Amino acid sequence: MKVAIVGCGYIGTRVAKNLRSKSDYTVTATTTTVSRVAELEGVAQRVAVFKGNDKEAMTAVLHEQDAVMLCVGAPNSRTYQESYLDTATTLVSVLKEIPTVKQVIYTGTYSVYGDRKGELVNEDSPVAPANQNSEILAETERVLLAASSPNLKVCILRLGGIYGPERELVKFFGSWAGSTRPGRGEDATNWVHLDDIVGGLTFGLENGLQGVYNLVGDVSLSIGELLDRICEANNLPKVSWDGSPSVRPYNARMSNLKIQAAGYQFVHPEMREF
Repeated sequence: MKVAIVGCGYIGTRVAKNLRSKSDYTVTATTTTVSRVAELEGVAQRVAVFKGNDKEAMTAVLHEQDAVMLCVGAPNSRTYQESYLDTATTLVSVLKEIPTVKQVIYTGTYSVYGDRKGELVNEDSPVAPANQNSEILAETERVLLAASSPNLKVCILRLGGIYGPERELVKFFGSWAGSTRPGRGEDATNWVHLDDIVGGLTFGLENGLQGVYNLVGDVSLSIGELLDRICEANNLPKVSWDGSPSVRPYNARMSNLKIQAAGYQFVHPEMREF
């Protein structure tokens, strides 16, 4: 199977490496950065450099591919439109000319659920973006899902917060130790380990998943519980809370039962690396 991974950053690079290790995949890795070509040549048989809104380059890269993984990320909050929506729109327009592609898998985010006051959400819950960038992400999903057809499966994997090698939780939150934060520490968090993102993408590809799936671990800790565990594991002073109303725009607990029912078994169902 020929697989193109559009966007080979933290996730895409690991997925490329995993697929290349299997004898039945030929991997094309893409990047927008010329300086990363040498690195990606170590994890993929083919490397291409282009921006996601370049239709001609996208067409050339996807020629005769069987599947596309869209693992793009935005370098900053000002580039969401270009990084996500423009890339998805270009991809969909190109696929009309490339009948060999039978599946698209996109790594989205749980932020599209918005603020649900900590309630449990599943894939049937309506999206409720809380800001402009989350609306761009929701529209990216809609553009991709609208391209589904009897000949093209589109799978959206909504990821929680990403942790793993080089993204240890203490690096995110260690600077909060001993401080007083706004709120009560009750807001929900959702996390997924890099191993399960790679595993989920590979599972989706090998099993022809279609539609929306939440990809997060089994347990949704409150931000207070999470910070307590991080501080305890790293011998840091605990975080305290001032009791003010929460202003966090993403407060929902995600169910992962759908992807488990499809047969995926999590490598890290519970968070143990703090």
